[in-house]
Amino acid sequence: MIRIHAFWAAIAAAFLTLPVWTITVTAQIAVSANDNKAVLVNGVNTVPDNAAPDTVSIIDLNAKPPKLIGEVKAPASVVGPPQSVAVARDESFALVTGAFKVDPADAKKVAPDNKLSVIDLKANPPAVIQTVEAGPGATGVSISKDGKLALVANRNEGTVSVFTIDGKKLTAAGKVQLGDAKSGPSHVVFLPDGKRALATRDGDHRISMLTIDGSKVEDSKQFMVAGIRPYSISVSPKGDVAALTNQGGGQGDSDIISVIDLKVNPPRIVDSISVEQIPEGVTMSADGAYVAVIMQNGSGRAPSHPNYHAHSVLKIFAIKGTKLSLAATAETGGWGQGVVWSKDGKTLLAQSMTDKAIDVLSFDGKTLKKTGSIKVSGGAAGIRTALD
Repeated sequence: MIRIHAFWAAIAAAFLTLPVWTITVTAQIAVSANDNKAVLVNGVNTVPDNAAPDTVSIIDLNAKPPKLIGEVKAPASVVGPPQSVAVARDESFALVTGAFKVDPADAKKVAPDNKLSVIDLKANPPAVIQTVEAGPGATGVSISKDGKLALVANRNEGTVSVFTIDGKKLTAAGKVQLGDAKSGPSHVVFLPDGKRALATRDGDHRISMLTIDGSKVEDSKQFMVAGIRPYSISVSPKGDVAALTNQGGGQGDSDIISVIDLKVNPPRIVDSISVEQIPEGVTMSADGAYVAVIMQNGSGRAPSHPNYHAHSVLKIFAIKGTKLSLAATAETGGWGQGVVWSKDGKTLLAQSMTDKAIDVLSFDGKTLKKTGSIKVSGGAAGIRTALD
């Protein structure tokens, strides 16, 4: 018995010395893009002196509690919706866009960038294995369900970039012109059939329908109009509805989230609900029963501003058909950005640019409660999982 105990003790000791990355085979990966070029100074988005490089954090969402397990340097940006990250279905790689960079001519300003980084999540440690060019202001990015295509919304060009994927290698396959440079394509997301995609346009307030045939992507010329500045968008895994945020006019008025009925042809906006100021990230749960939305709630304003609040607000809405009903609410860190769900729908991660952190929250169907926080190396600006 003594020898047996010694044997297992030796095995346990050897196991514990393995690198963290090799023992998290059951992890659900969440990938956070962190912007170090943007800080708030009395409510003004400001480039700090000697800005550190942007980073990308890899988080094990299945761990109890969720924990940071890796980090790599790569261009990121808080400008644009927080779906500036896409994770492959098999969690083998992630894509991260960098919409803006420090202006080479003036270190106190930013300029549009077009970088799209491919990050190998299986490498130990994780590593950037390819950098390609999308279009100016590259923001929202998505990977098709079959893993063969990626689309990037180029907010400063009025286009969507198309990339084919072979393994973990991206190859440019053209662009789709949606409007002029001011049309502001912000995010683009595939529909479950793989033959269509939706692109939000916060410059001219449209949601465009794209058609997909292999690597050929075209603007169908069909579009919807929900509210002012459609921004983030998420599609139910059931394929029946989508939810999107409308950022509004930025004057402190209440803003709206909208619901798209995807069962009708053509799809159309069927419902809108008022929420707090500047809704940012929106994400469906894995079972399609809920949608989570983060509102900045004035937390990005100067403390002296009449519409200032110290915290962002995270709301979860239950989905019944095409109708939403409020299920739970919680305060989260200031200047809130993206939100993601665990596979079981019981844990959420909510980003805060102000805190350079990601809040961990529990959800039981009725109550939403903050249970912890994960510090990251930069302002938490974009986040996705393979479920999104």
